[in-house]
Amino acid sequence: MLILSLRRRQWSLAAFTIVFSLCVIIGASLTNTRPSNAAPLEEPLSQTGAYAGSSSCTQCHEEIHTAWVDTRHARAFSTPIFQRDWEELNEQSSCLQCHTTGFDPSTGGYAEEGVTCESCHGPFQPNHPAQSMPVTPDADLCQTCHKTTTDEWRASEHSQTGIQCQACHNPHSQTPKADTVTGLCANCHKERGDSFTHGTHANSGLECSNCHMYTPPREGDPIMGLVPTGHTFSVGSDACIGCHQDSVHTRDELIKLSGQEIEVIEPNIDELGQSIIEQEQIITKLEAQSDVRLYTGLIQGAIVGLATGGAAAWVVSRRIQVIEIEDEEDEQEEES
Repeated sequence: MLILSLRRRQWSLAAFTIVFSLCVIIGASLTNTRPSNAAPLEEPLSQTGAYAGSSSCTQCHEEIHTAWVDTRHARAFSTPIFQRDWEELNEQSSCLQCHTTGFDPSTGGYAEEGVTCESCHGPFQPNHPAQSMPVTPDADLCQTCHKTTTDEWRASEHSQTGIQCQACHNPHSQTPKADTVTGLCANCHKERGDSFTHGTHANSGLECSNCHMYTPPREGDPIMGLVPTGHTFSVGSDACIGCHQDSVHTRDELIKLSGQEIEVIEPNIDELGQSIIEQEQIITKLEAQSDVRLYTGLIQGAIVGLATGGAAAWVVSRRIQVIEIEDEEDEQEEES
């Protein structure tokens, strides 16, 4: 009986050890691949206070909250695209840094789903509104999540001249600060529309962003948002090819667009042939006339040369004779 009792204890201990080890391994795996603490914290605290939630801001900022509630920031966590990609990435907690508010990387918890007021303004201040919660929505703040876009912007002339994100984007409604993109650009670029290139595209219904923020069409949804957004504002050949695939290297299309195209009449081959024959006959006649003129000129030159030469010879001979007579008279006077 003692031996049987020892065996039972050994089997029990072995079973306990196996089950306990399996539970530890499974728990560790679930923690790494699907964190159970990736959920709102009951009391998420920060150095400045607790997160109060976007609903608390509505009491004083109802208009701003209404403009924000249907934006991509508000739906950054709940959108089907993010939910699908998050599952494909095994719900990596690092994704919550940009898709939630008050994310704590040490615990994987967060205060609220989506990019809410406190994502940019910081946690609620206990003595607000006496203590303000200002924020500067510039590239340094936006690059926390929109790194691809801000990297492009830093390479643009907008960055070099100090035009920040909020100059074009409304941070709450996330809409351009104008009714149209072209209207937005015209706030600064008032004279660009006078050129042929800008005027022609504008008459075709295109806006500035169609060329200056062109990006190749995406065949699938981006993962982690790492896609070009066109914030360098430079126009490359890919922007032209996007619309003018069949005519990008043909000057005829530019002539058509400029309105300088002239109708070309098909030539008559028979008339051209007859014209060539007539021109050849005229050329032959002119060559013959040229030869005649050459010979005539030689004969005329010879005649004039004979007449002129004979006259000159006669004058010279007469001059010599006069001189000889004078010399003879002088000699006779000296002898006498």
